Parts: sequence; C-alpha cells; structure tokens
Amino acid sequence: MRTLALLLMLICTPVLIAEQIASAPVLVLTQEGAIGPASADYLHRGFIHAAAIDAQLIVIRLDTPGGLDLSMRAIIKDILASNIPVVCFVAPRGARAASAGTYILYACHISAMAPATNVGAATPISIGPSPPSMPPNAAPDATRSKSVLGETDEQTLKRKQTNDAAAYIRGLAQLRGRNADWAERAVREAVSLSSKEAQEQHVVDVIAADVPQLLRQLDGRQLTVLGREHHLVTARAATLEFSPDWRARVLMTITDPNIAYLLLLIGFYGLVFEFLNPGLVAPGVLGGICLLLGLFALQMLPVNYAGLGLMVLGIGLMVAEHFVVGFGVLGLGGIVAFTLGSIMLIDTDVPGFGVAWPVIAGASGASALLLLLVLGLALRSRGLPVVSGREAMIGAVGEVIANSDGVVFARVLGEQWRVRTETPEASLQLVLGQRIRVLALDGLLLTVEVLSGVPVSDVPISDVPASDVKGDKE
Repeated sequence: MRTLALLLMLICTPVLIAEQIASAPVLVLTQEGAIGPASADYLHRGFIHAAAIDAQLIVIRLDTPGGLDLSMRAIIKDILASNIPVVCFVAPRGARAASAGTYILYACHISAMAPATNVGAATPISIGPSPPSMPPNAAPDATRSKSVLGETDEQTLKRKQTNDAAAYIRGLAQLRGRNADWAERAVREAVSLSSKEAQEQHVVDVIAADVPQLLRQLDGRQLTVLGREHHLVTARAATLEFSPDWRARVLMTITDPNIAYLLLLIGFYGLVFEFLNPGLVAPGVLGGICLLLGLFALQMLPVNYAGLGLMVLGIGLMVAEHFVVGFGVLGLGGIVAFTLGSIMLIDTDVPGFGVAWPVIAGASGASALLLLLVLGLALRSRGLPVVSGREAMIGAVGEVIANSDGVVFARVLGEQWRVRTETPEASLQLVLGQRIRVLALDGLLLTVEVLSGVPVSDVPISDVPASDVKGDKE
C-alpha cells in the first residue's frame, strides 16, 4: 500500500504543480507615448502589483518614440531586479519601440513584436544644438580659435554619450543572449528593423498578433530569472490588465511639458494679481496651487534653470512696467526674456518632451496683450480727475447743511466742512440746500462758489451741531 501511495503521489505531483502554475495570472502593463517620470512610476507600481498577486508573467505592451534617459534606466532597473519573468511586446500593429524603447526591449527576459512594427534608432539625443561637423581632412591644430575648441568639446561630449549608450545596450544584449552587434549599430548608426527582420537577426524571440497568441506561443517555456527556474504555463492563464491609478494619471498629466509650463504661468500670474490686489484670495489660492504643481512637475523633467530664471525675470519686468515709467522698455524686455526662457525651459530634444511652439507663442502673445491693455489703461487714467486726497476737493460739488450766525457748513464728498465765499454778497446765498462748488482748500476751511441756476433742495436739512462737523474748532 505504501508503494502504491508513493507511486500515486509521484504521478499526481507534476499535475498539481502544473495546475497551480496555470492558475497564476499574467499581468499586462501598457506603455504608450514618450517614456518619462510618469511612465517609470506606473511601471514600477505594476511590478509591485504583479508580486502582490503572485503573477507568473509580466507583459509590457510597448509603443513609444523614445523618452528620457533617467526614466528609461529606472524602468530597466525594475526589469532586471524583477523575480517574475518580463516580456516586452511591441504592439499593436503599427507600433514601434524606438530609441529608449529599444533598450527596454533588450532588457526584458523575452522580446516579442506584432507584425508591421519596428524597433531601433537608439542613438542618444544630444542636449542643446548640435555642433557643425568638421571637414574630414581637418586635423587638430594648436592655433584653433576658442569657438572651434568649444565645438570639439561638444563633439567629445556627444561621443561619450554614444559610447556609454552603446556599452549599456551591448551589456543588456549579452545578458539576454541577443544580437549585440546589431544593438550597437542601432545606437551608433540609428538603424531600425521590421518585426520579421528583427526575428531573423535574433533581436526578438517571438512574433505574435496579440497578447493571447503571444501567451500560447510562450506556453511551456523554461526561463531562469535571478537564478530561479520558471516554467511558463500561459496558454490558459488568466490575463489581468493593470491600468494607471489616479496618482499615475495626475502625474502623467502634469509632467507633460506643456501642462507644466501652463501651470507655472497660472501660478506666477495668480500670485502677481493677488499681491497687486490684496484680499481677492482666489487668484492667490489658485496661483499657489498651480505654482507648486508646476514646480513639482519640473523637478521630474530635464529643466534648464537659466530658462526658468529668464521666465521669472520677464514676468518681473512686465509687472515693473506698471509701476515705473519705462516708456515700454521694461515691458518689451520682459516679453523678450519671457519668450527666450520659454524656449530654453525644457533642456532636451527628446520627442514628446518639449514645450510646443504654439503654446509658447500663445503665452507670449497673451502676456504682451495684457501688458498693452494695462499700459493703455494707465495712459488713459492720467487724463482723469483725481478722485481722492486734497486735490480731489477742488471742483467737488456739495450742499449747504447749516448756516448759523454767518458760520456755514456744507457736505462735500460725504464729509462736513466749514465753507465761505469769496465775496460777502455771495455769502447771502448760502442757505440750506444750496448747491456749491469748491474753489480752494485752506486747512479745514473751504472756499466755494454758489452754483447759479441750481434750485435749492425742497427737503429742508436740520442744522447740524457744531461738534459733528469738521472745522468746529476753528
């Protein structure tokens, strides 16, 4: 009996293990568009979720034109540290794994592509303008000018970046046993391959139309991940999609350079309006929130701080134009500084990570229109009469409210003043309700004239006690 029980155990154990593996799900992550901080955060959370649900396989469905180097390396570190096999699947049809996507494809344990897709063009993008190429016969010369030496330094920097990227992707290719020579060509010569050519040159392992077909082809494969053997049973495995949560969606939104740029502008102008008009509250609150979100997004992007400084300087100059008589020079300089700073703000030429020209043009144009509007209002206000202070009293119209023993009081601009006329004859007309106009101000005594043709008020006004009117001490 013991022998029979042992035999049944040996027969049933592989079946039970296979059924247990088959019950483990496959987690599908989707990366579309440029690879940035939000992409790295989303995929990192996907790896954590895969470990939490005890997934047997992670599939990264990839379609990208490239992205930021730091984000790409963060994703690759997660792939290399994963104890769950990872498949990079360039899909759907028409998708691509260009630039940073090529490195991710090489880093995964299994690489796959859908028909009508391509991979390659992995040359690192230079930061800043590319230096002009030197003539082929040009030789080093100790008498070169400083500008040529600067160009040579830029070429040296580009060569260092290219060599570093080539060594990095070659190391990934050797780790996964793929075509390392073509990987280096993709970096140095920016070559690309179609899905069929990639399979023929041992760049990818599988060609599949969709995820279910991919899983059927991977069924039964043996993989070694971090020194541990994995037997894939994926033909009937459950497929789970891991969608970005609200945090990832917010991060994807605000780390878009155009959105981050607009958040900065709203923040700057909101705080400016609040400082110029204390007590409005709403511009200050909205501006503070937007400014903090914009700065949070910028610290995750390749920012040129000289560009950010020019933007702040430009806004400061445009605001100063409203307080200093600069005849438009400060405002014009502010617009120029703001526009140049906007162009320089994102310090990379990576596709998908730059502030669009229409956004820059719209923001600069709106700032210029705002400046012209405020300047126009300021110029028009110079011709308006003064509405406060001592000067506002001259020419103001009031009404006599008290006349007792030759001492006359009138209400002018909501206040009560002692008044007199220039001639004794006119003083006889200062009766209750008479309309008067202020000619001069001497301390708390107003010199007025009687407005002829203005009828006396039909509603009598009671005499005002001396203690309630200005000028009662005189």
